[in-house]
Amino acid sequence: MQPRPDPASLTDLRRHLAEMALRGAPAAVGQVSFGAPALDAALGGGIARAALHEVYAPATADLAAATGFAVGLAIRAAAGRPILWVRQDVVDAETGRLHPPGLTELGLDPSRVLLVRARDAEGVLRAGAEAARCPALGAVLIEPWGEPRRLDLTASRRLALAAEGSGATTLLLRAAVAPQPSAASTRWQVASLPSRALEANAPGAPAFSLRLLRHRGGLGEYEWRVEWSRDRQSFQESDVRNRQAAAGRDEITLQPRASPDATPLSRPVVPFPADRPAAAGGPGPDIRRTG
Repeated sequence: MQPRPDPASLTDLRRHLAEMALRGAPAAVGQVSFGAPALDAALGGGIARAALHEVYAPATADLAAATGFAVGLAIRAAAGRPILWVRQDVVDAETGRLHPPGLTELGLDPSRVLLVRARDAEGVLRAGAEAARCPALGAVLIEPWGEPRRLDLTASRRLALAAEGSGATTLLLRAAVAPQPSAASTRWQVASLPSRALEANAPGAPAFSLRLLRHRGGLGEYEWRVEWSRDRQSFQESDVRNRQAAAGRDEITLQPRASPDATPLSRPVVPFPADRPAAAGGPGPDIRRTG
């Protein structure tokens, strides 16, 4: 197949997704939990599974962290099902290609990823909407670049309705752009935090600063500090929370929105940094490309 979803390749993508839907089990419903008790409790158990969710990186340097967070959510939402990832070509040029060993370090088998690349934002949205309608997929990651005019409230409604109909958790991943009106169920801003060093100063688990910017259930803006456990395939409260508890502070990790001057230290800690491309010749052999 061609790497860009032109009309012919979109037809191939539709046929491929239809075949997957026929072979797949009924779509899962309910919620996607984070695995972190305080976070799940504040959200009433987690986020809606059959819905659109937005993940924002406040700066391009935080895109690796936002991507790692989105991958963690996709792993938990997919529950063993395939994950389809739609990426605009320019993202590779600006931040680097997906790195299969990095996905493995997060606990995601690259063979479960269906990669679709599109030349422009219109192609990304069209392919993403097709994928979001497929009940055989466990999760769909949609990654346009910049602030395309076609990514408006109407486009987000299409994605949200597609996810509601299929049950496929749909994640819209964006970097260094201002949040816009959207039909997303939740909106998250993700920045990196320093990870806890393990024995012999080995790199620790990826750590994230999460800010909930929007929640359709009415929950206000709050922040959490969490880590991703590859072995448990879940999020957990970070060591920041443990240090606060030891100092006799409030043990609840739910925190009011911080001031702009209190932005956490930005340092990518996800195992696949944005500036490290895959091996020469394109994406690794374990990532299947379609579209």
